[in-house]
Amino acid sequence: GDFHLVKRVPANNLCVLFLCAPVVTILSRSHADRNVYPSAGVLFVHVLEREHFKGEFPPYPKPGDSSNDPITFNTNLMGYPDRPGWLRYIQRTSHSDGVLYGSPTAEHVGKATIIEITAYNRRTFETARHNLVINIMSTEDYPLPYQAEFFIKNMNVEEMLASEVLGDFLGAVKNVWQPERLNAINITSALDRGGRVPLPINNLKEGVYVMVGADVQFSSCLREVENPHNQLRCSQEMEPVISCDKKFRAQFDIDWCKINLVDITKVVTIHSNRPDPGTGVLPDIGEYNPPSESLKSRDFFADFLITLAVPSAVAMVLFTILGYSMCCRREGVDKRNMQTPDIQLVHHSSIQKSTKELRSMSKNREISWPLSTLPVFSQSGEVVPPIHPDNYETTSMPLMQTQT
Repeated sequence: GDFHLVKRVPANNLCVLFLCAPVVTILSRSHADRNVYPSAGVLFVHVLEREHFKGEFPPYPKPGDSSNDPITFNTNLMGYPDRPGWLRYIQRTSHSDGVLYGSPTAEHVGKATIIEITAYNRRTFETARHNLVINIMSTEDYPLPYQAEFFIKNMNVEEMLASEVLGDFLGAVKNVWQPERLNAINITSALDRGGRVPLPINNLKEGVYVMVGADVQFSSCLREVENPHNQLRCSQEMEPVISCDKKFRAQFDIDWCKINLVDITKVVTIHSNRPDPGTGVLPDIGEYNPPSESLKSRDFFADFLITLAVPSAVAMVLFTILGYSMCCRREGVDKRNMQTPDIQLVHHSSIQKSTKELRSMSKNREISWPLSTLPVFSQSGEVVPPIHPDNYETTSMPLMQTQT
């Protein structure tokens, strides 16, 4: 009536260590051509440890130096560029272990899935490849009828995948639910569900969704979030009042407003009318018969008139109207003079004549150079007489002679 975890075991030992009856999750080390046997509908976790691959790369040049090479992993289904849809991979940094995790479904039962694991040494640029053979087994209690999904705000996905942390969480769920069988079904990062990357302050976490399944009805504690008072608090972005929250609060900060309780026995399955997929080969329906060559030619003259002639005619009409308005409707100088009073024309003419006279006079006058620009002493030391006579008053001379 309890859950259990399967500990990591060596490559030459395929036995598992049962803490309790049913299987919850499988944790294993990465080894060459390793066979693992996860169950459908149960969380599967495979750890790619950097320490295992360090022995396959050349050591440091100086003996005795501690090897801390940056190693990254690439995982893909054999013969394909990516992994199966149910299998995810995460590695936070090149100095941390990689983790393969996911939840296989019943449609993958009996199919051997070979995952190619390629380790890249970022110091020596060398690679090492291992194969992981995943043999998905069927379970009698799949799927569990009652499933609850929790959102844990203070955890990242790789932290939650650790066997100790996941075991503590399942233990807390078992205390408030009291089921006979309890399985971890799936774990999803909040970033994969549309969450935002947290700010790098105050050790903020991205959050993780954990789905668990059981064989008994949801406990009253889990259903407390459905009462109207807590629903009102959730709509106001306030924490609901949950009596069993203290059993999680010491280690797990759960957002109770995001808990999702699903009873799959009451879920209505919608059957589509789409046909069954075939083999991908078209049926033999005979030879290809192209259309005959005796097709009637199509007359495009009407299309030509609509496309070119009509817009051109409209443009010509507009051009004619514009030309008439700008060229044929001008008033002219004579009409302007006829509408102007005589005294205004005389005044304008006198101003124009005075302007022309001043311009002609300014061209003919002679202006002497200012005295300040002439040298005071010559090279012989004699004083140079001024150009103007002594009785000539320069101060009374206007700057511009306007009259003769």
